[in-house]
Amino acid sequence: MSSNLQYRSRAVRAMVRLHDEHLRRFVHTWRLALASSVSLPPADDPAYASLEALGRHVLSAAGGYMIWMCEVLALPDPGMRSAPEASAIVRDADDYMEHVLERWRAPLGEVPNEKLETPEYPSRWQTRYCIDSMLEHAVMHPIRHAFQLDELLKYL
Repeated sequence: MSSNLQYRSRAVRAMVRLHDEHLRRFVHTWRLALASSVSLPPADDPAYASLEALGRHVLSAAGGYMIWMCEVLALPDPGMRSAPEASAIVRDADDYMEHVLERWRAPLGEVPNEKLETPEYPSRWQTRYCIDSMLEHAVMHPIRHAFQLDELLKYL
């Protein structure tokens, strides 16, 4: 990621850079899990139906978080493509990840610190988030899933 990008808020800059780092780490760990034929534990959540579904879930969510932030802040649409289907995600994951990360870089550049903590907005799953907490959620999401895969890889 280019460190030359300017952000009005250092907090936003940090979260955008951390998101880039941890989404890349997730994809790396996910690819290790695929290569090792990791089996996911049974779950009712369709995001855990397969490693392909999990990869699509994490990458799609990464795009969705930025779309949501732009919507609630009345910023221009970031132009995020839809994530590839689970059947194509292994082949297209790197390309889609680069697209998402590129689309994450500019939209929040002018957001001041004053807009980060208030107000709160309902997410698509109805949990209320301020922009700062959604940024933190977006960073933690790939970290959590990479951790889960790391745990499964330990037992092979």
